[in-house]
Amino acid sequence: QVTETRTGPLGCSNYDNLDSVSSVLVQSPENKIQLQGLQVILPEYLQEHFVQAALSYIACNSEGEFICKDNDCWCQCGPRFPECNCPYMDIQAMEENLLRISETWNVYNSEFEESDEFKLFMKRLPMNYFLNTSTLMHLWTMDSNFQRRYEQLDNSMKQLFLKAQKTVHKLFGLSKRCHKQPLISMPRQRSSNYWLNRIQSFLYCNENGLLGSFSEETHTCTCPNDQVACHGFLPCTVGDGSACLSCAPDNRTRCGSCNAGYMLSQGLCKPEVAESTEHYIGFETDLQDLEMKYLLQKTDRRIEVHAIFISNDMRLNSWFDPSWRKRMLLTLKSNKYKSSLVHMILGLSLQICLTKNSTLEPVLAVYVNPFGGSHSESWFMPVNENSFPDWERTKLDLPLQCYNWTLTLGNKWKTFFETVHIYLRSRIKSNGPNGNESIYYEPLEFIDPSRNLGYMKINNIQVFGYSMHFDPEAIRDLILQLDYPYTQGSQDSALLQLLEIRDRVNKLSPPGQRRLDLFSCLLRHRLKLSTSEVVRIQSALQAFNAKLPNTVDYDTTKLCS
Repeated sequence: QVTETRTGPLGCSNYDNLDSVSSVLVQSPENKIQLQGLQVILPEYLQEHFVQAALSYIACNSEGEFICKDNDCWCQCGPRFPECNCPYMDIQAMEENLLRISETWNVYNSEFEESDEFKLFMKRLPMNYFLNTSTLMHLWTMDSNFQRRYEQLDNSMKQLFLKAQKTVHKLFGLSKRCHKQPLISMPRQRSSNYWLNRIQSFLYCNENGLLGSFSEETHTCTCPNDQVACHGFLPCTVGDGSACLSCAPDNRTRCGSCNAGYMLSQGLCKPEVAESTEHYIGFETDLQDLEMKYLLQKTDRRIEVHAIFISNDMRLNSWFDPSWRKRMLLTLKSNKYKSSLVHMILGLSLQICLTKNSTLEPVLAVYVNPFGGSHSESWFMPVNENSFPDWERTKLDLPLQCYNWTLTLGNKWKTFFETVHIYLRSRIKSNGPNGNESIYYEPLEFIDPSRNLGYMKINNIQVFGYSMHFDPEAIRDLILQLDYPYTQGSQDSALLQLLEIRDRVNKLSPPGQRRLDLFSCLLRHRLKLSTSEVVRIQSALQAFNAKLPNTVDYDTTKLCS
């Protein structure tokens, strides 16, 4: 049937070729009705009633009264037609349209999965290790054909989704005054993350003809009908840190090798822990803190380390003129006599005597050489600075002015020592101008010859501490494995062991803003390594330490050349 719809009144045209002419009412797709034509020729008092009746007839199908208010129009339904505002036929047609869109949506997705590009991408995926979504996304971006096919799917889906949105918008407009809401089924958009998970499901949850859903968070499959038959074998995870370096060839579910700082244990990579350093170098003594403190207070000979006294300026038990600085040292000569031992200092004791009525005051400066070498490779002991211990003086019951000078380090400040350098100088104690304070002078500054400077002698010097096991050949063997590892992984084990020794040695550095590099002194003087070898070992340890998990390297101050 051919119908002409025009907006003006009937004219004088020939309508023989039309089945009907509608020129009074024009109904737009938005349900906004504009009337032009016949009402214009009616008397003015009939026009409003005519328009109202015509709108109710057309828009409400004579089942209610058409009302417009606040930019909204609807039918005020009569009692016989309570659903006059609900165009069921139109709503049903749009619901069916939505269903067709959903079916097309599913067809597009199925065609994508069945495409040659998708199958070829799946075929090329490596199966010898687990593929997480990040790895899959990287492989995705490397496959240009698969990427273009996905973009084609994505564009089709966007157009289909816009069409579905418009249909839903119209459906809501038609059904807003219905007592029963329409059935709205919108297709769910599928992002690249959906397809990444879908690919994982194909790889790991696709056994026995059943396709499940894979969860990367839990590394498990959810199978249809709550079965477990869709579970496949999950390869090991390859990556940094505790992940595998590679999967085992005979069993892809277990690790075959591990990253630096990790060791293989029952198919898993666990943080590698250095073995005890006692085989290479000792650090501890069997004495408890209280025992050690008691023995130090008693200057017990059981914790005395017998050292060789050397001095060109004085001799023990001999009086000397203390006007000038005296230098003395206690050394162990370990490389010559005790090559299998290293030594820890816990305290120092001197017995100093002065002639009667002497106004001299001894001043001691102590330097410690940890493993040998020249005096320039010693560090100064900061006595009575920053909570470091001070000398304790105890007067002895002797006719002369004799005192025991004791410096107690204990476990808190103990450190390695090979040689202890002691510098003794004297100052003159005198009363100040007010008589209530003491003033100290250097002997050369005190020019009054009538004053008795007196003489001084040192009866004995003792070093307290203990000696520990040291195996230089075993440490050389560790160093040799840096270049010539015995087995796979033994190089990492050697580096880890050397790193543990380095850190434990440097931890016994004296107080200061930065630790001293005592480990280099150990390599240089007790293992007799060249400077270039020491630098190479330190560089290897630093590079290895940077690869380890949760480690913080520290800067050290160079002590030994």
